[in-house]
Amino acid sequence: MSNERPINIAVIGGGCAGIAAAFELTRPEHQGRYRVTVYQLGWRLGGKGASGRGAADRIQEHGLHLWMGFYENAFRLIRECYAELKRDPATCRIADWRDAFTPDHFNGLADWSQSGGWSPWTARMPPFDGLPGDSGNEVPRWTIADYLARSLELVRALVLTVQETTSGTVPDTQQSPAGVGTPEALLESMSSLLKYGQFATLAAVVEALGMMELALGTLRRYPENLLLRFHDAVAAALRERFAKLVETDDKLRRLWEIIDMMLAVVRGGLRFRLLTDPRGFDAIDDYDCREWLRLNGASEGTINGAFVRALYDLTFAYEDGDVKRPRVAAGQGLRGAFRAFFTYRGAFFWKMQSGMGDVVFAPFYEVLKRRGVRFEFFHRLEDVRLVAPERLSPGERPYVEALDFDVQAEVVGGGEYQPLVDVRGLPCWPAAPDYRQLVEGERLQQEGWQFESHWDRRKARTRTLRVGEDFDLAILAIGGGAIPYVCKQLVERDPRWRSMVERVKTVPTQACQLWMRASMSELGWNEPPINVSGFVEPFDTWADMSHLASEESWSQPPAAIAYFCNVLPDVPEEERLRPAFPQEQHERVRRNCVQFLQRDIVHLWPQAHGVSGGFRWDLLMDAREAPDAGVSNQGEARFTSQYWTANVNPTDRYTLSLPGSLKFRISPLDNTYDNLTVAGDWTDCGFNQGCVEAAVMSGRLAAHSISGAPRLEEIVGFDHP
Repeated sequence: MSNERPINIAVIGGGCAGIAAAFELTRPEHQGRYRVTVYQLGWRLGGKGASGRGAADRIQEHGLHLWMGFYENAFRLIRECYAELKRDPATCRIADWRDAFTPDHFNGLADWSQSGGWSPWTARMPPFDGLPGDSGNEVPRWTIADYLARSLELVRALVLTVQETTSGTVPDTQQSPAGVGTPEALLESMSSLLKYGQFATLAAVVEALGMMELALGTLRRYPENLLLRFHDAVAAALRERFAKLVETDDKLRRLWEIIDMMLAVVRGGLRFRLLTDPRGFDAIDDYDCREWLRLNGASEGTINGAFVRALYDLTFAYEDGDVKRPRVAAGQGLRGAFRAFFTYRGAFFWKMQSGMGDVVFAPFYEVLKRRGVRFEFFHRLEDVRLVAPERLSPGERPYVEALDFDVQAEVVGGGEYQPLVDVRGLPCWPAAPDYRQLVEGERLQQEGWQFESHWDRRKARTRTLRVGEDFDLAILAIGGGAIPYVCKQLVERDPRWRSMVERVKTVPTQACQLWMRASMSELGWNEPPINVSGFVEPFDTWADMSHLASEESWSQPPAAIAYFCNVLPDVPEEERLRPAFPQEQHERVRRNCVQFLQRDIVHLWPQAHGVSGGFRWDLLMDAREAPDAGVSNQGEARFTSQYWTANVNPTDRYTLSLPGSLKFRISPLDNTYDNLTVAGDWTDCGFNQGCVEAAVMSGRLAAHSISGAPRLEEIVGFDHP
């Protein structure tokens, strides 16, 4: 280490973005140049990914957390974290990242059958080569032409599947179109097919799709208008051939909806010249994804079908939480879908083998502590104060001169709060703080201080950090919904920040977890463990999480565990200001859960309802009940033993990717303020969607803006100029 004074960095927020930035800035290659302190609301790290252990060590999450196989940046960092942690597998059951994450190949959608009623649409997603986060085997930087060519490849495969299903035969087609060895020959073949309309046989249509694939690979050699005309002719031939076949067969209809959507995507890519537009997918972000698909020929059945609906459900893409207002920017919607389906490695989804706090944030906490990072828990940010403009020298950039915090609680003896608890050898986060470590902790517990609640403003004292004394640089890594409350000067003085707050919207979400005496097969679910989206509101997404039963400490383990989540309809801002608001929303979610179990769950679990109708409340397990003592609550009252949450805190709200909003996001690379950068899935990070991967990418970008590392080309998926 050099003799230079270390640069003091204040990371505000301990979610995925803040932790990723801290991890990058404290790598050994920086030789201690950066001294990092993380300031965190309440007693635990994780942000929207936080979890805690409750009664019987039950895992209690903010929502349903699954990692996707394209999360290259997130997996790279967590794999490096576990490698550095070097846990002993003889003493810790989750010692390696492969203990923490397991591939999950079986997924599904809930589809409304034309014959009436909900039915599952399930599929086993095949494993792709490699593992997410592999080093030394870099993920290719796919172009839009690559994505569109893969789309046509998928269309070809699905067309053959439909043909085999309906006739029992597969047309005699070749992998590559015959007689088109040169671009000129391909151009001549395509022109001939257009001229003479030779699409009478399925074999000819499939070969024509192959021609399109080849043409997209060398687009500059072909006129785009020819490609568009050729595509439209092929699409028309397919629609004419298959339209009647799929009207009464749900399986064929589902396949056709994917074919129809992919044809619309390819047509839109050509029609909007995305292959040559330097903005790429961003060029169509002013359109809603459904609107753009409709403009490019997708049918109403496809647009409102299970597949497209699930793309909205999985990203809570409903403005103001209103399920009648589905909206997501078309460019980001396509980017997300293409990366999810065409670039995943190992498995489409990866399930965690414990709570996200336990398998992600506890290991990061331990590694960062070893590296010398200091954690200041119970610090609620109140204000980011800018230097007065009149105090700036000519040409000097504005900067943050102070950070104002409310210290929510003091640690006994003035030391560092120790946040983790041991659950049979695994370091975990508790669902409540350890009051024994806090000054007057017994009183705080009796008075019910809510350290993670925006509405509980109680504090032990205030604390101001001053630039040059307490910090040199600040990384603002809080949830995007909190920006209006803690960055008032930035919003008032800077039109860009004001526009961001106005245009980059957030929504509350809701989640529920059930622990049950009956197995999934006993409930009537006869498929393997699954993740399902596209179901009915108020809980359109659920996952079978029964594998976590052995991770908890029940005297008699539950036979099944299920997690549900959904967007929560928003309310006017004036209503959110009332102190009673969070408890009202908690009760609102409870009512939603009860209604959902009484009315809707029977479509997925037909045996969950009794002979007289209604949910069998005796299925629910209460961690507070002794195994042989009988049940303490009957009927609907048993639901109070389960876990549910209304994620209405500003920091917990989910950031939307609304049409026309993405250009108003601020990048971690923005240098308007001399000593401030931002991090979070609400920033302009190259993958502008609320998810773990976006947050990690943003955190890595924030670290780059300070240290120059990691290099931008090392941040997978970041392709902005």
